[in-house]
Amino acid sequence: MPQMAPLMWVTLFFLFLIMFLIFNILNFYIFNYKPLSMKSYFKKTYISWKW
Repeated sequence: MPQMAPLMWVTLFFLFLIMFLIFNILNFYIFNYKPLSMKSYFKKTYISWKW
């Protein structure tokens, strides 16, 4: 029935939208990036000044 075509497009749109969101959420949360240790962030180098 041609009258039902807009409903089909709306349901397809929502289906692909939900699939896209799930795909992006899984890609964001599936990787566990470990930050570098705090020692490497705050590594101080002391320079001895010879005046």
